[in-house]
Amino acid sequence: MATPYGIKLAVHLITNHFGNLVAKVCENLLRRGPLTLQQVIRYTELTPQQVKNSLLILIQHNCVQAFSLESQGGFGDGPKANTQYLALFSNILHRMRFPKFLEIVSCELDQECKELLEGLLQNGRLTLVQMVERAKSKRKDGCREDVVQEGLTKLLAAHFVERCPAPEPLVPEPVKVETTSKKRGAKSAKINEEFETIEQRVLAAAGPMEAQRFSMLTNTEFEVNGETSTDDSPSLIIGEKRKRDSLELDRESTAEEGEVVLWRANFEEFLRRLRHMACIENVRASLDDGAVKVLKAKLDATRGLEKKVKTEKSVPLSLDNIFEEVIKSEEGRVMTLDDVRASLVQLGCSASARGTADSYSIDLKKIIESAQNDEVESIVLKRYGRDAYRIFRLLSKNGRLVETDKISDTTFVEKKDAPKILYKMWKDEYLHMEKLVLAPNRNILLWKVNKRPLWEHVLDEMFHAALNLSLRAAFEWDKEKEVINPLEAMTKEERQKQKNIRILLDSSLLKLDDAIMLFHNF
Repeated sequence: MATPYGIKLAVHLITNHFGNLVAKVCENLLRRGPLTLQQVIRYTELTPQQVKNSLLILIQHNCVQAFSLESQGGFGDGPKANTQYLALFSNILHRMRFPKFLEIVSCELDQECKELLEGLLQNGRLTLVQMVERAKSKRKDGCREDVVQEGLTKLLAAHFVERCPAPEPLVPEPVKVETTSKKRGAKSAKINEEFETIEQRVLAAAGPMEAQRFSMLTNTEFEVNGETSTDDSPSLIIGEKRKRDSLELDRESTAEEGEVVLWRANFEEFLRRLRHMACIENVRASLDDGAVKVLKAKLDATRGLEKKVKTEKSVPLSLDNIFEEVIKSEEGRVMTLDDVRASLVQLGCSASARGTADSYSIDLKKIIESAQNDEVESIVLKRYGRDAYRIFRLLSKNGRLVETDKISDTTFVEKKDAPKILYKMWKDEYLHMEKLVLAPNRNILLWKVNKRPLWEHVLDEMFHAALNLSLRAAFEWDKEKEVINPLEAMTKEERQKQKNIRILLDSSLLKLDDAIMLFHNF
């Protein structure tokens, strides 16, 4: 969700990377929603050429998606379509996470793959030819084309890289979906009506087919440019087999159409990996090592089968299959089948019949919710103290309205202090309060935690903190570069102190971003 401070943070990131003009265009799209070219020009008061160049930059770096929205024409006219531009808030925030994405690839693949991904992150979108040219320019001894192709093949196999979406998909009018029968009444039907957001509809329409999304036709671009290809070069994603006849047909049709494939980093896969890491760390903090080993093995085995990042439950696996995955690692070989079964019980798994054997699925949503609760409780503890922490924890677990005296009795907080603490948290929007009038001169205050609005409020506070950290880091960086007079140059100790401050700010921002992802992406 794009909260007020979230938008300010996104605009700050775009300003740092692309300048004020591009940021002005981006800010209008974030605040006003999808706009046509003429609307952007009117709202920004920039020249048409400046707006076009800014939009091209934002599209190149996957921060904006163009689309044509189909609308009904006038009497006797058919449907009409006009081009609009949509800012992708989450993709803009991902620019803070590039170091994390590179670290993931560095741990799982080789240096060549890391350099290819770095090029895609820096340039937004690249063709295979551009990747080869970039790799050659980076090395004095040059770089062979087949080495770049092999690296791209590995990235595609791991789903770290994908084909770019359609440049301007046609998005039909929204369709209302009712998930309940009309017999249950209009009120219940209205509650269960589901609407896709405009961003979801645009991204769904723009995305390539799953069969094409991670497939690469080797040497296609070089054939289009008149270069020859060899049959012995790798032409398929690792682990996938395709018929040669079908491959040749695809090559011929692509070459005839003159299509050049653009590639970009697949943010969805990186988020999935980071979400799994967050689940593992949360389990590590509350359960034993056995539960951590089982969860990690199960997530690694079923990651490729997950259809979306916010998967509520892991893909079901039988006990034998889970045990087989656990013992693949050296630390997992010390576990027995009974140990794995006990760890699954710790993780809250219950066996469900699937075919001839029982299967187990882990509730990932519950793990994430537990991590979110822990994060907010830690904020309350640091900001308001131990008594407030006990009160908040009681109300959070209770989930309903509780009167002041009962809160004081249950948490052993002094009756004179409890109202002050409750009022302070309510004033800061951490609690919901309702007043119950029993008599003209007698009122009772009731308190509860409304998690959905509270989570949004906490997320906005995190965006605010991230913006402040980012601004301070930029200030320190500029201060280090500004040496007006050689006599005023910093000493070695001062430079080291400045460097330590920047390292601390950067590490704090990365840690804060972990919490932001917990509430915004996971």
